[in-house]
Amino acid sequence: MYARQKAIKRMVLSAVSKQTLHLQQTIKSIDHSMTDQEQDSDLIRRMISGDENALRELYAVYGQRLHAYALRLTNDPAAAEDVTQDALVTAWRTARKFRGEGRLIAWLLGIVHHNALKSLRHPSQPLDVVEETVPEANASPEEQVQAGEMKRWIRQGLESLSTEHRAVLELVFYQGLSLNEVAEVCKCPLGTVKSRLSYARQHLRGVLSRNEESWR
Repeated sequence: MYARQKAIKRMVLSAVSKQTLHLQQTIKSIDHSMTDQEQDSDLIRRMISGDENALRELYAVYGQRLHAYALRLTNDPAAAEDVTQDALVTAWRTARKFRGEGRLIAWLLGIVHHNALKSLRHPSQPLDVVEETVPEANASPEEQVQAGEMKRWIRQGLESLSTEHRAVLELVFYQGLSLNEVAEVCKCPLGTVKSRLSYARQHLRGVLSRNEESWR
């Protein structure tokens, strides 16, 4: 069994390493009469049939998002790469389990989420989910300093959240999932997702408020 899994992983690595950029460009030109859901269903059908090109296309479409989510949970490029590869192996082996009842990206992120949490050894590891911000060219030196401080405050607030709370913020604001989809990814009730999101928002507001007071 272990040897078979290694063989599958080698196949996955070979598949995703070939012609990814070309596939990304090709996929953009696919007949727009197909909806995203139809394209996802087609990819799954082809993966079930053993079509490695379908796996390459899956990676071209969703690979960057899967890796970004893994990286933001693990804060370790090597670990994120392993998590992403393992998720692709799992998706290839279990493609039949995708029933098309939800979005494919939510199913894939659920696999990444599970693998990333397994890989974590220190739940309090920092998570840099703050987008790079560049002050306007005409901003005063004080405004530039304050913008930098604001970014640092947000990062500190995020680092002080648990992995579960950071995951909810990432899935909602960066991956664009609905609350129901987040519940599916995190394998928890919708009410838990709402409470985690509410807590995370209040926590960040509190961090910003306290630091802004000290700035004044």
